[in-house]
Amino acid sequence: MQPTLGYSEQVLEHFRNPQNTGELEDPDGTGEVGNPVCGDMMRITLKVDDESEIIQDIKFKTFGCGAAIASSSVLTELVKGKTIREALQITNQDVVDELGGLPSIKVHCSVLAEQAIVAALRDYYDQHPEKEIPPELAKKAQTREETEAQH
Repeated sequence: MQPTLGYSEQVLEHFRNPQNTGELEDPDGTGEVGNPVCGDMMRITLKVDDESEIIQDIKFKTFGCGAAIASSSVLTELVKGKTIREALQITNQDVVDELGGLPSIKVHCSVLAEQAIVAALRDYYDQHPEKEIPPELAKKAQTREETEAQH
């Protein structure tokens, strides 16, 4: 099948058959982000093993375009089973690469996906004040908050 409207086959597959959809009951962390310009909204819920800090399960709900849904889907696949520190190494460019590229006008969807996992992990640490926040999470969370303040 030929790519449609500049979307790769991977984007179309994740849009048509998204993975890890829904919402976890009693999640260990929840992240909700949105883009006021395009109206896309992403909500990520996750379960984390407190000792190993492995992300055991992750689900998403996304209101938005096909690229936003595909970005959410692929993000959940990239972080599931990883430690928090490994998940924090995943960037929006990793999401774009895994999707086989995104049209430049849709790259913001991959940024939202990265912001959503950061928000969910930040929430996890907010619920566990006895745990030390990894420096890379603190930095990414601060960057996300500064970006939101500009809008």
